[in-house]
Amino acid sequence: MIWPVVRIAPSTVNIMSVEALKIIYGSRESFRKSPFYRLLAVPGQQGLFNTVDVEFHRRHRRLLAGPMAESSLQSMLHVIEARLALTLSRIKGEAASRGAADLFKWWIFMATDIIGELTFGDSFRMLELGHANELEQGSFVGAVRCTFPLLVRLCSVIPLPVFKRVHDAGERMTQYASDSLERYRGLMASGADAVPETLFSRVFKANGEGTMPYNEIRDEALNYIAAGSDTVSVTLTYLTWTLCRKPDIRDRLVGELRTLPPNFGAHELRELPFLNQVINETLRVYSAAPGPFPRLVPSGGAHLAGYFLPGGTEAFSMHRDPGIFPAPGEFRPERWASPTAAMKEAFTPFGRGARGQHLARIELRLATARFFLAFPEVRMSSLEGMCDDDMEPVVQLFLTPKRKRCLLELK
Repeated sequence: MIWPVVRIAPSTVNIMSVEALKIIYGSRESFRKSPFYRLLAVPGQQGLFNTVDVEFHRRHRRLLAGPMAESSLQSMLHVIEARLALTLSRIKGEAASRGAADLFKWWIFMATDIIGELTFGDSFRMLELGHANELEQGSFVGAVRCTFPLLVRLCSVIPLPVFKRVHDAGERMTQYASDSLERYRGLMASGADAVPETLFSRVFKANGEGTMPYNEIRDEALNYIAAGSDTVSVTLTYLTWTLCRKPDIRDRLVGELRTLPPNFGAHELRELPFLNQVINETLRVYSAAPGPFPRLVPSGGAHLAGYFLPGGTEAFSMHRDPGIFPAPGEFRPERWASPTAAMKEAFTPFGRGARGQHLARIELRLATARFFLAFPEVRMSSLEGMCDDDMEPVVQLFLTPKRKRCLLELK
């Protein structure tokens, strides 16, 4: 039996209820973000995701919503397509020389390069270099910072290696973001031709109420990098791995993809039913950001899922409910052919009102389609001892494979 309400700490309750989900995340004025979110940020910084200030959130959401709209992202599709083409080339090259390709690595490089170029106007060039930099380690840094906040802040006095590494990584990431944005601002001010469009171009050009202080742009940029790399790369990793384990689903997907015109793009993929069912099921089974993302019960308390919770209690919820998703541990894309109202309400892989979900879905559709059309017979690999245990999901703020690799063979 699964209980809908479980107390997991003195003032923290986990709730699995669609009705409670709507109440908790449907009203920012009542159920405000808990102090947990502030632990995810470098001290002194805040952005849309980690702020607990309602007015700050409202102002930033208004200023940043436009560039993240699906219509606005159309002008940036060429960046995604170019990075994706290079990714497929690097995957093919590694498979030829090594005998298998590490999809976890290449999807991380691709997603981080894409969000880097869309944020700063220039890629991190991880795909070209073949290795990561500190901006790819956002999940690990965030996990350590929110678990051991005091030790991270005291690392200058108590230089324990792991915590000093996290502190120093945060400092270098902030400096990198400042330097990159300063270069982009200078490029815009110079009146140079062909200045690349970014997710912050409108804010840089704006006047009056449309402006944002430079340090706030920098902090939002760092949030974009962390959120825009792990969520996409982890989802693609588990999607490709799962379809290799289920060739019947893979073959059905490839069959649908082969009905596309030769010059297809993001618009055509939006309309493919089975492709989107596969993506939704991957997001459900392997939610890249499984939480917790708690909210505070308002002063005076509240009734949730049949229980009264006093004010100040931290409440968060999950969307794996067997009453809503029969056989929740099984990968069944067809369940999304006719989703129930309860399924739609419970399905929140990007959180409620997530700004970046349009960009994430565009990347997921394009990468899935182009990968399986290029490598329709991709299969599991046992090279270097690769096995299913390597893919056991581990939560480090975001989900990640236990061995941080996913070796697949291109037949």
